[in-house]
Amino acid sequence: MNNSLTKVPMPEQEPDVRNKNFNEVTLGYTKEMAMEEAERCLNCKQQFCVAGCPVNVPIPEFIQEVKQGNFDGAYDIITSENALPAICGRVCPQENQCEGKCIRAKKGESVAIGRLERFVADYKMQKNDSKVEKPLARPQKVAVIGSGPAGITCAGELAKKGYQVTMFEALHKLGGVLVYGIPEFRLPKALVEKELQKVINLGVKIEKNVIVGRSVTIDELKAQGYEAIFVGSGAGLPRFMRVNGENLNGVFAANEFLTRVNLMKAYNFPDSPTPVFVGDKVAVVGGGNVAMDAARTAKRLGAKEVYIIYRRGENELPARIEEVHHAKEEGIIFKLLCNPVEIIGKDGWVTGIKCVEMELGEPDASGRRSPVEKKDSIFEIEMSTVIVAIGQSPNPLIRMTTPNLETQKWGGIIVNEETMATSKEGVYAGGDVVTGAATVILAMGAGKQAANAIHKQFGNLDN
Repeated sequence: MNNSLTKVPMPEQEPDVRNKNFNEVTLGYTKEMAMEEAERCLNCKQQFCVAGCPVNVPIPEFIQEVKQGNFDGAYDIITSENALPAICGRVCPQENQCEGKCIRAKKGESVAIGRLERFVADYKMQKNDSKVEKPLARPQKVAVIGSGPAGITCAGELAKKGYQVTMFEALHKLGGVLVYGIPEFRLPKALVEKELQKVINLGVKIEKNVIVGRSVTIDELKAQGYEAIFVGSGAGLPRFMRVNGENLNGVFAANEFLTRVNLMKAYNFPDSPTPVFVGDKVAVVGGGNVAMDAARTAKRLGAKEVYIIYRRGENELPARIEEVHHAKEEGIIFKLLCNPVEIIGKDGWVTGIKCVEMELGEPDASGRRSPVEKKDSIFEIEMSTVIVAIGQSPNPLIRMTTPNLETQKWGGIIVNEETMATSKEGVYAGGDVVTGAATVILAMGAGKQAANAIHKQFGNLDN
């Protein structure tokens, strides 16, 4: 038993080195580190950590295998419930889920569940011996719209059960937000491709460059013989602040900025013909993970000063603690309790941003204290680029072209929370298209729920 109150430290690139490259920041545990950390697990009878996991990974069981050095056994246990462990081990908000429920966290730090999951997945990937057993084929055809975390999970679960699954992706590359939204330094794209290949190897057919709602409609897919359809198309429509100056050159929506850098490899210019201008001073408006990703990316593209401008305080930042910590180490400047009121420009280009100071008032409906403007506190900061990262909503194409599909006012598809079934018969939905921008693991949980419900729709109550 390892009684240390702290986790085995994760090796990382030095901040002043990594903020100039796009290589992965965290380097992963060695075998010895993983086994040492696994010794901290108490193997509790009441498994609060499992209850905190949206896909119910048997966490103490896999950690016990790591403790014994049986990494293959640990991998089999994890993948019995989680199809994308190398991804989840890197980008899941473990501190709010499995690790947040860990008994060890009552005194000291929780067991490093995410790091152990990542280690096991990477170990197996390096061995390259994952065998895929194709199940007996069933006749029913299922369409999965979107190849992000929700779609991949739903497709994989149904393919394991033998259904004829076709995945439709709007872009030229699979992966959804895993590929276009999360930077290379946090989630290497080669790793995403390997995880995706495991799902394809189960027999899932892929149709790229198909925009459902434009290239083909939900009703047309039904007419083609798809007896169930899962919509996991994400939330890719950016929200803006609606202030003067947002139409200036040099203003980006965060998802456009990150897509151009991640998917179109702007960081590799001139080898990739998609440059992104950032200039010397960059403001990123917002405080979530997307804002941290955009700020850290801008720094790596050569900006001398990068600011996070957020209207609440540090305790209210919605980003993961680890991402905020890494951003600070890399030299990102935090201008908290500030809210932009105008973007200033000259000759059509951004030259600065005008902000007002804020203070926290009474809690709002979400329980967070509402920001209130301070009187006579407007100030300006010189800027060359402004990146807006205040949230996204679903693309309206599917809801506009699908009769009898009930949606929220803001565009999210309304579902039964247990089955993920929509108001349209045979159509299910999950992930960001239902919740708005959320986490990878919650989207995966929704994809898994929907797959189980589709299985039952076809009258199959077996496994």
